[in-house]
Amino acid sequence: MNKSDLIDKNRALEKQIKLLQEQNNLLKNSANAFKVSLDNLQHQYDHLAKLVYGYKSERFISAIPPEQLSVFVTDPEDTKEEESQPVEVAKHKRYKSKPHPGRLEIPDHLPVEEVIIEPKENVEGLKKIGEEVTVTLEYRQASLVRKVTRRFKYEKADGEGILIGELPTRPINKGIAEASLLSQILVSKFSDHLPYHRQIEIFKRDFNWHLPQSTVIDWMSACCTLLWPLYRLLQQEILQKDYIQVDESPIKVQDRSKKRKTHQGYMWVYHDPLDRLVYFRYSKGRGKEDPAGVLANYTGYLQCDGYPVYDAIGARKGITLVGCLAHARRKFYEAKPSDATRSEFALLKFQKVYRLDKKITEETQDIGKRFERRNKEVKPILLEIKEWIAAESCKIVPQSPIAKAMTYYQNQWPKLEAIFLDGRLKLDNNLIENSIRPLALGRKNYMFAGSHTGAERNAMMYSFMGSCKMQGINPKEWLENTLKRMAEQPKNRLHELLPGYSLVEEVEV
Repeated sequence: MNKSDLIDKNRALEKQIKLLQEQNNLLKNSANAFKVSLDNLQHQYDHLAKLVYGYKSERFISAIPPEQLSVFVTDPEDTKEEESQPVEVAKHKRYKSKPHPGRLEIPDHLPVEEVIIEPKENVEGLKKIGEEVTVTLEYRQASLVRKVTRRFKYEKADGEGILIGELPTRPINKGIAEASLLSQILVSKFSDHLPYHRQIEIFKRDFNWHLPQSTVIDWMSACCTLLWPLYRLLQQEILQKDYIQVDESPIKVQDRSKKRKTHQGYMWVYHDPLDRLVYFRYSKGRGKEDPAGVLANYTGYLQCDGYPVYDAIGARKGITLVGCLAHARRKFYEAKPSDATRSEFALLKFQKVYRLDKKITEETQDIGKRFERRNKEVKPILLEIKEWIAAESCKIVPQSPIAKAMTYYQNQWPKLEAIFLDGRLKLDNNLIENSIRPLALGRKNYMFAGSHTGAERNAMMYSFMGSCKMQGINPKEWLENTLKRMAEQPKNRLHELLPGYSLVEEVEV
């Protein structure tokens, strides 16, 4: 083999080696991409499994020992607030039972019934030296009362015409259900989460009374027709404020056009965190058409999460979008299993933010002073998180859970920064999520709404029940009183029936 052949062979081998190296690099990149994809799928599976089977609390307790500094901490003072008190651990654990809290107290406002028990022996002529008092609590079942109203008729003195007492107005004209029964049924469903069929079984079991479900639905429809003006007024009261929160939650709805399937509808929730009123509104979809229509004339602060629909609505002049810190924190909490170090660093910062804000709120009632302190003490911590993300984002795997958490925070920063524009603004949307919780509990009990019209009626009831809860009002008493007065309430005084309105006590004659 001559020299020319050797050179050609060497060149061929070099090409082959280069080709093999390219294939090897390709395989490495594919393996890395596969690993990232596998990690993401595992993260999604763990997250879904937790939602379905697990405990949904987002409580964070740092796994880093208090004496150990985080690798990201530049100022040791940052860790001092997070340190916990040292705990002494005994060599042998001894489990001591907790001291008994004592006998449960019985409220003083309950009705009292006294029972006198004398000795069986003859006590005539004996001196009474004292008594033993035993206080217990008895339950007496609620009752259905057959109310009979008799109106006597009289012939007028001149013989022309008849006199008869006027029949009091009822929520349902010519219906047998009084306001007390209607309020009991509606509150049991929308506040206590008891579906109609379970209530019907209770009536049958306890009172031997069979109530058709179709009748209950008719009663619900009639009550909603009566309360419709108040529902619209509630919407107007909330939307005229300059600071509201908004969120949405899914609800399944039975649709006759879809055989053996339910329609995925949405409840849009508008919350006034200052006056503590909430307005539910049903929509067939999650697009921007319905919220854009509701908020067409709204101006002020609109606090929301990162759903793009809100960004489109907030682009309109007059609306300032305010972010939700809880949603930003949640992304880091969900990334904790895949990147504990970075996640815990961010979560500790969020923890410090919430503690400081709570302290400021408790110590300062003045809105102006609260505004100054929050900008001076709380905002710098969020800025620190932002700067930390900018430095760390180039060191992490793209599309990983921690990368998504960092990207979400960066994208939401303009809205998160807006939290500090006004001392009244909350850090997050947790209050509105609390108002949605009855809807989530209801979904587990009655599964779906019977129709789109039924879902709209549900939205009305959730609005009233949620507002009563936020005001600390007994929903049963409020609804019974409102159903009694609604038909005769003057339009210019309709606002007096809204939950939380302070009524002027009428002087009894």
